[in-house]
Amino acid sequence: MAWLDWKWQMQNRIQTLDELSSKVTLTESERSAFSEANRVFSFSLSPYYLSLIDPEDPDCPIRKQAIPRPEELLRKPNEVEDPLAEESHMPVKGVTHRYPDRALWYLSHVCAVYCRFCTRKRKVSDSLETPHRSDWELALEYFRTQKEIREVILSGGDPLTLSENQLDWILKELKTIPHINQIRIHTRYPVTLPMRITDELCEVLSTHFPLFVVTHFNHPKEITELAASSIEKLIKKGHVMVLNQSVLLKGINDNSKVLEELNYRLVKVGIKPYYLHQCDEVYGSHGFVVPMERGMQIMTELRGKQSGICQPLYVKDLTGGGGKVPLTPQYYIEEKDGKYKFQNYRGIPFEVSH
Repeated sequence: MAWLDWKWQMQNRIQTLDELSSKVTLTESERSAFSEANRVFSFSLSPYYLSLIDPEDPDCPIRKQAIPRPEELLRKPNEVEDPLAEESHMPVKGVTHRYPDRALWYLSHVCAVYCRFCTRKRKVSDSLETPHRSDWELALEYFRTQKEIREVILSGGDPLTLSENQLDWILKELKTIPHINQIRIHTRYPVTLPMRITDELCEVLSTHFPLFVVTHFNHPKEITELAASSIEKLIKKGHVMVLNQSVLLKGINDNSKVLEELNYRLVKVGIKPYYLHQCDEVYGSHGFVVPMERGMQIMTELRGKQSGICQPLYVKDLTGGGGKVPLTPQYYIEEKDGKYKFQNYRGIPFEVSH
């Protein structure tokens, strides 16, 4: 069946306003924003992810992630093209080496869906950013010479856009480097293109155990039966550990009930919630931004309601390349006469001696 063929899905992505408006009843603001937004950031929507959108509801949480809105056309003073300063920490093309022990490797400029809040909207969908085999060779040589690197993170675009043969070659090369301890693959395809998780892909992944796959579910509606089965296949046939990082997004998942349901569903299908990111300060993102105080309030509401295995760490990736810092609610109140005072998730104070 063509629908379940990931290559068919990629070849039949919705990319124009006419195609989109024939599938979704667009508001006037969505329609007017589309062409202007498309000048700076391409539009792409897999037929599968389109099927998750409510065509009549402008507030659909899937629709908001995928379809341009007027807020995307405005640029606030704090918003920059490269908020995490990835380019300034790039010793060779495609490699960002910001933390001492780990490096991110940009392997593809293509995604099935171009998320409107994307941190890399400056470069994804731009064919000039396509890494080539010669770039991969230079990256691998860099990894071999930098012995402090213990982890390599395969990213993009989406690295699973590559063929099985390409992925197999890359993983084999990385596994021959003695000082590399672990490899991560960051992909949103279990969310936007779950049919990409084929038996052939899982067979390749299984030969390079252990591997860690970090995916990107933002809303419970994204965890469909097909998505859940792709995760089961990754775990059972690919022999990988699957984690999830979400972005806290205004009007999409910025309340504790939605995140509670998302976290429960993730764990139920075998995924550990890993990070909840504060939205990066990339240009055009302010329509998605949730105040950090609200984010910490949500995390307080989740504390005590859900076990630790269901809870991600709420973090902010500091603009300018400062790295991630945890955003944690304040439970410590004071120390007095050798007694430490805390409040629990309900705000009830407790005293402890040590």
